[in-house]
Amino acid sequence: MLPNFLVPETEQRANGESEPIELGDSRGKLLCLTLGITRIIEQESLDVAIYGSTDGKEWGNKPLASFPQKFYCGTYTILLDLSHQPEITHLKAVWKMNRWGRGEPKPLFGFYVFAEEAREMPAAAGA
Repeated sequence: MLPNFLVPETEQRANGESEPIELGDSRGKLLCLTLGITRIIEQESLDVAIYGSTDGKEWGNKPLASFPQKFYCGTYTILLDLSHQPEITHLKAVWKMNRWGRGEPKPLFGFYVFAEEAREMPAAAGA
């Protein structure tokens, strides 16, 4: 059920994936996905993709949406339109990390991913 965290705030040092969440009444709707990066070390990157499933078990080969590759702390938002895929009942996040350069070879990211229904924008005044 949304709103909900796909990934509660966490610190990770390796690739991974979240537990699936059920969409419930948010099936087939426009979703707002927020990636918050709260901690990093230099010379590393984070890729986060969102996968969908009709049964919570089979996820397919291609993500429904992906955040652009990130290198810095911040809050980033993308939209996921499920109106043409009402059969999607579950979502999960999958992340991949990369580290290069000197120092500790393992990456370190503190981050979260939050999903909620997108709010409708009010009509422009005088339009």
